[in-house]
Amino acid sequence: MLRRTTVAAAALLAAGALLLSACTGSSSPTPSSTGGAADPDASVTVRLVLEPSNLDIRETAGAALDQILVDNVYQGLVSRTPDQEIVDTLASSHSVSDDGLTYTFTLREGVTFQDGQPLTPQDVVSSLQQVKDTPTFRDSARLANVATIAANGQDIVLTLSAPDSTLLWNLTGRAGLVFKEGDTIDRKVKTNGTGPYTLTDWKQGDSITLERNDAYWGDKAKVKEVVLDFIPETQAALSGAQAGELDVVTGFDATLKDQVEANGDFAVVVGKATDKWTLAMNSTKGPLADERVRQAIRQAIDKKAIVEAVGAGQTLYGPIPELDPGYEDLESTAPFDPDAAKKLLADAGAEDITLRLTMPAAYGTTVSQILVSNLNDVGITLKVNQVEFPAWISDVYTNKDFELSLVDHTEARDFENWTNPNYYFTYDNAEVQDLYKKSVAATDPDTAADFLKQAAKIVAEDQAADWLYNGASVVAVGTNVTGFPSVNVNERMNLSDLAKTK
Repeated sequence: MLRRTTVAAAALLAAGALLLSACTGSSSPTPSSTGGAADPDASVTVRLVLEPSNLDIRETAGAALDQILVDNVYQGLVSRTPDQEIVDTLASSHSVSDDGLTYTFTLREGVTFQDGQPLTPQDVVSSLQQVKDTPTFRDSARLANVATIAANGQDIVLTLSAPDSTLLWNLTGRAGLVFKEGDTIDRKVKTNGTGPYTLTDWKQGDSITLERNDAYWGDKAKVKEVVLDFIPETQAALSGAQAGELDVVTGFDATLKDQVEANGDFAVVVGKATDKWTLAMNSTKGPLADERVRQAIRQAIDKKAIVEAVGAGQTLYGPIPELDPGYEDLESTAPFDPDAAKKLLADAGAEDITLRLTMPAAYGTTVSQILVSNLNDVGITLKVNQVEFPAWISDVYTNKDFELSLVDHTEARDFENWTNPNYYFTYDNAEVQDLYKKSVAATDPDTAADFLKQAAKIVAEDQAADWLYNGASVVAVGTNVTGFPSVNVNERMNLSDLAKTK
């Protein structure tokens, strides 16, 4: 395999539960233009931006873990397709009772962990029970409505205390991952899953290597290995691609398409995503405690200009993106209108104010420069403070020490954050919380989505934050590579269909 020789970039630790992840599924965005059969001994090198701080996907935040491990190394009873549909995985089938209180999953036979041990119903029961019983595990609260978890032969039966329209979806994520009961590996540095790849090498600060699991229960991976290179700096990554050291590049602006495709070795593919580039506003103190100031900020920002500048994605005016249930175009809650913004600031007595924007340094300056210009036009001086992710997590996410913050929330169906007063958004609305509970309790998907739509509109009308744009998945795929996912690549990244010609 080719290793990078010209790229010298320190890897960036992913300490947050929110940032830059990827999607499931396997699409083939660029058919091979080189012809020939797929090489089963091929190595594919993929550029990623973020490196996990450790491999313990149960307790460690950071979307980089989802990107690397979910679907590829660890699996659950069910998973997601690129179109966000729920499909059986370790379960061969599942059913839900008419009252929505009993979920029965039939466990697939012949599955083994990567250490050779067979997957048993008790492994599933133990995995789900531990998540439910351990608040420090990521997404533990997503199993709150599960009253009992039991095995009946090959069937896994979940009995709920109340209907939960989100349960199946939650089981496609971290809450539903299955581990071997009593496993003694150090999960911070080792893995032992049931997926199509095994994680064989982690050169910290450099790369992670996944190798084909030849004992995999399903269709075997089509390449021998995938090397995930952590290269935070985009130009360094593009230089590596042009030097033939990378086969796939993720995490760059679509405006670089011509540069990436210049030598004919790559094709840029743009797909939909649930990325919500969110301008959080700390409403607990200072000028931002005034709803008029928050609305003025929203109406001062030219969303269309931002989308044009980044070269992909679409405008977004509320907390739910188009791919998620409950989406509605909420532009009417804060249309672009600098004059209206000036009047709101004047009415609030907040003319000529200065605000601080804290954002991860890895995001570059394209969006922040537009924000500085737009807000300056209405009399707000914006001071941009770019920090490394660990500092952002500590200052903003944990300690809520910020005025404005810009971050990309990639997770699908994460509206629940707006119902948690302790989340860093600092938003607390009892009506929104009640509507979300009704959505969860609904047994009809359309009814559940309607409750979400109502709640999202209230959040937008409260000017709780601004949503600068709904980002897209932008990937550059080598012309001899097929099967790399093209939808929601910043959240999850199913590599099972990845192939490369000789």
